[in-house]
Amino acid sequence: MGSNSLRIPWDEAIYGSNCNKAPFFEFLQHSLFERREHRKRLLVILYTERTANEMARIGEDDFPSGNTVPLSCCYRISCGVGSMLIVSILEGSVFMKYTHLGRTGLEVSRLCLGTMNFGPQTSEADSFAIMDRALEHGINFFDTANVYGGPEHRGHTEEIIGRWFAQGGGRREKVVLATKVYGNMGSDWPNHSRLSALNIRKACEASLRRLQTDHIDIYQMHHVAREAPWEEIWQAMEQLVREGKVIYVGSSNFAGWHITRANEIAQRRNFLGLVSEQSLYNLNARSIELEVLPACEAYGLGVIPWSPLAGGLLGGVLRKTERGRRTQPGIQEAIEKHRAKLEAYENFCAELGEEPANVALAWLLANPVVTAPIIGPRTIEQLDGTLRVLEVSLTADSLKQLDSIFPGPGGAAPEAYAW
Repeated sequence: MGSNSLRIPWDEAIYGSNCNKAPFFEFLQHSLFERREHRKRLLVILYTERTANEMARIGEDDFPSGNTVPLSCCYRISCGVGSMLIVSILEGSVFMKYTHLGRTGLEVSRLCLGTMNFGPQTSEADSFAIMDRALEHGINFFDTANVYGGPEHRGHTEEIIGRWFAQGGGRREKVVLATKVYGNMGSDWPNHSRLSALNIRKACEASLRRLQTDHIDIYQMHHVAREAPWEEIWQAMEQLVREGKVIYVGSSNFAGWHITRANEIAQRRNFLGLVSEQSLYNLNARSIELEVLPACEAYGLGVIPWSPLAGGLLGGVLRKTERGRRTQPGIQEAIEKHRAKLEAYENFCAELGEEPANVALAWLLANPVVTAPIIGPRTIEQLDGTLRVLEVSLTADSLKQLDSIFPGPGGAAPEAYAW
């Protein structure tokens, strides 16, 4: 059994009606929990109406839905006539952590799977594998946008996600899906972009078709549209909520005063308003600490940082030699501009014994206003490596050292620049 790969959902235990559960719980209490380490995940499966010989032949075909799970270190216990209990510990796994999205009751994983690479850089098959692995790891928060897919095929990323959902197996039901509206989808015709009530409605319908779903969990405005009055925007969003096509509304790339204005008007309309803000935020880009973070904290918005690794700069770029984004001219210019900081940062990470990318993500997660940074893995290996961040806990001294390497604006406004 140790080499088998079974397709089963993480969050389900299958019990047989003829099983005496008492030996099972006694076993867990006295045999398993005492040996269990922090970096192991528990998986319990009960097979019924099978003999020991049949047990040995169980394979993926026995489980038509769920996620592929490599089994290691199996324990077998007889649970009655024709039944057997299999308790498996998966080595090297990490328990996913969850939090509420801002002031809502919605629970999301502390890491958000970004999908911008799906299509332009990651094949559809690899994208499917990454999303399946994300669910294995307990990541339930996925982010995309209607314009993702590349300049020649905008919307392609949503289509990939839609075809993944269409495979079934509870995929759509397990995912908190966030997408965006604002960008031009390739047409120069009026009202095919931005935040008019007309485009909000048309863009939502188009995203629903591409995503092959009947609702969007978090519909985010990708940018502020200064020409569209908030009364018009909220009227359109309220209608989508009434129709069940949108559950929550979020923003992206908003200034602090935009968040304030939006939510004050929403409150007057007895509407929930914005529940999240997706902003550029990382150790090397901290300007939102002036007014955006305080506004989010005051209005109960969950912050979803994009580009948490500063385009790769914070991922150990100085010691990496592979070709790709890190050797492009723009990246090289950024490396030279920030070389002194990057050298100090990577030395600090080496002293901690942690990968630079994980330290950068842990720094974000240490901020109570941050819900989940967006990670954009191009491979399963990159996704697997990111899970380590959930175990990285930065001390107050470590946070102070990071502040000295990458000084922020000095806190919130106006104290950051006045008194």
